[in-house]
Amino acid sequence: MIKTIDARIRRALSGIRLTFRGVLTLVKSASAVQLVQLDGMSGEQLQDAELFQQFGFTSNPPAGTMAIILPVGGQTAHGIVIATEHGTLRLKGLASGEAAIYNQWGDHVILSKDRRMKVVSALAVDITTPTVNMSGDLNVAGSIVAQADISDHGNKSMAGMRTTYNGHTQNDPQGGSVSPPTQQM
Repeated sequence: MIKTIDARIRRALSGIRLTFRGVLTLVKSASAVQLVQLDGMSGEQLQDAELFQQFGFTSNPPAGTMAIILPVGGQTAHGIVIATEHGTLRLKGLASGEAAIYNQWGDHVILSKDRRMKVVSALAVDITTPTVNMSGDLNVAGSIVAQADISDHGNKSMAGMRTTYNGHTQNDPQGGSVSPPTQQM
């Protein structure tokens, strides 16, 4: 009797697909949940499997990214991607406890164990916000270009200093005054 029950359970379970691996071939990122096309390790192709990601983080993994697929209800056609990994693009050598975000072009942010945030971008870092507040020193290896005025802690602006310099006169030691500078600042 027990052997018969065990055989029936094995037959029932054999019809249910377990978690499996695959490789992404296409990602459609326009919808609320990204849909992916992927090739399973057994050669099957899945269309429009949902790609679930952690709240607060999203990516559009490139073709060739490995994936873990969980068949909902044991049905391959209802598979969802619960994790992805691209070993050739992933940042390697992070220390225990470090975290990073990265893209396939090499730009990345590392939250390092030495309590520094390391930002690497090939072209630029754009920050769009009304105000950037910072404590501590600002060390700049390159030029600083300001599109508006620069003020110090005494509310003295660069434009104000320029106006003062450009319009100033000095007393001539031999009497009278010297006119404002001819080379304006």
